[in-house]
Amino acid sequence: MKNHLYYGDNLKILREYIRDESVDLIYLDPPFNSNRSYNVLFKDESGRDSEAQLTAFEDTWHWDMAAAAVYEKIVTSAPANVATMIGALREFIGANQMMAYLVMMTARLLELHRVLKPTGSLYLHCDPTASHYLKIVLDAIFGIENYKNEIIWQRINAKGNVQKKFGAVHDSILFYAKKIGTEQWNQVCRSLNPEYVEKTYRYIEEETGRRYMSDNLTASMSRASSGQIYEWKGKKPPATRCWVYAKEKMEELDRQGRILYSKTGYPRFKRYLDENAGEKIPDIWTDIHIAQGKESLGYPTQKPVALLERILEASSNEGDIVLDPFCGCGTTIHAAQKLKRQWIGIDITHLAIALQKYRLKDAFGIVEKYDYDVVGEPESLADARQLASDDRYQFQWWALSLIQAQPAGGEAGSKQGKKGKDRGIDGIITFIDDAKGKPKCLIVQVKSGKVKSGDIRDLVGTIERENAAVGVFITLENPTKDMKTEAASAGFYHSPDWNRDYPKIQIMTIEELLAGAAVQMPGKAQTYKKAQREREKIGIQKKLF
Repeated sequence: MKNHLYYGDNLKILREYIRDESVDLIYLDPPFNSNRSYNVLFKDESGRDSEAQLTAFEDTWHWDMAAAAVYEKIVTSAPANVATMIGALREFIGANQMMAYLVMMTARLLELHRVLKPTGSLYLHCDPTASHYLKIVLDAIFGIENYKNEIIWQRINAKGNVQKKFGAVHDSILFYAKKIGTEQWNQVCRSLNPEYVEKTYRYIEEETGRRYMSDNLTASMSRASSGQIYEWKGKKPPATRCWVYAKEKMEELDRQGRILYSKTGYPRFKRYLDENAGEKIPDIWTDIHIAQGKESLGYPTQKPVALLERILEASSNEGDIVLDPFCGCGTTIHAAQKLKRQWIGIDITHLAIALQKYRLKDAFGIVEKYDYDVVGEPESLADARQLASDDRYQFQWWALSLIQAQPAGGEAGSKQGKKGKDRGIDGIITFIDDAKGKPKCLIVQVKSGKVKSGDIRDLVGTIERENAAVGVFITLENPTKDMKTEAASAGFYHSPDWNRDYPKIQIMTIEELLAGAAVQMPGKAQTYKKAQREREKIGIQKKLF
């Protein structure tokens, strides 16, 4: 299977593209009152309102006609226990934002259950605001018997500004199997505590330098069999105990030099440190920190790759298919690619899809069409016109992604990028082209409607006001002759280090960009923060402490 990114409402994508029982592992981190803007659901490309239609850059959910229609659909066509559950929740919660959220999530979780293999697992990441309600929904859809864990992830340390309550420092991850007992499971371990190692594995073998401990060779009588009660070199286990191993196994261990003898001649087992896989991971995770430093891409709710690696390593194998229906900035996709899993990502904004393409290229050197496919993005001028007609903000973000410009208004995914006055700036590219390393600015404007020469004069004024080096005017329509004249009269920007002139105003059509045209600019450009390059790890064993 070729890896895929899908643009669109995940409910529609799941129903139209993802086959029954085709996915090995699902991780989802759905939005709810978390100040995240990258999973905002807009109109779909046909112009119809998505069932999860939201106002741009507002991630709260509303009880409206769309939510009511989905509720009615669940009550009348979902399995009886799910219909009863959602009806009881509405009676208890009422018709409000929380209920709208639970209705929309129930519809999607029903589809996710359908596409999951019998050997598959689902991890739903949420905060305590809705985790208790989501567990009820999951119990109804997956079955109470298929619940495995509520994982507590401590994402930050204690807060200092908390008043009249304890600091909220954790998220919950609800873990369910499709069919308990058949699910894929790989025991994951973490490094042993160094103090524990020093205290427990306190002996060092002179011949090899291997660290070991002296371990008990007796066990509770409750696990005894007839072959575990015998005399060993004049010693018997206590009356309420038996030997851990049958006599034949004890003889083999003795020949291997794995049995030690105390001063009283009692046998003990030589257990080596390097045979210990580590501490088995419990359901409280305090050892994985939020994405920060070089890993952070500036996304408000970006999850650390280590968190997703742990989940993928536990519940999937190389070559398995991993699905993230709210894939945002792409941490699940990143972890899946790194661990050699196949992957499917779905998101509702072109901005998020663009970020993931940049991330995959920066971290792994892989690109769209050759290494994976993107479904739902415009591929022709007609597609671009349709997107502009459906939603001009989505068109704007998609157009900016064609030249890797960052939307104006702050970090990717921040609320500063919302609709409003943009001071004539839709996007920005920062570049460096001199020895001093001083950042220079390239300003981008995007137009999806009629264009005129006055638009170019306005762009020139914006460049002068912002002291920018270059301006790029992206247009869906062909520029007029007067526009080209205005652009030419703006002159050139001279790059000192490159000793080259670049047109100060560049007009680029969507048709040209789809054909591969590129901005003429000097130096090293930087728009979104780059993901760290991943390097393949060969023959390196994890340290145990």
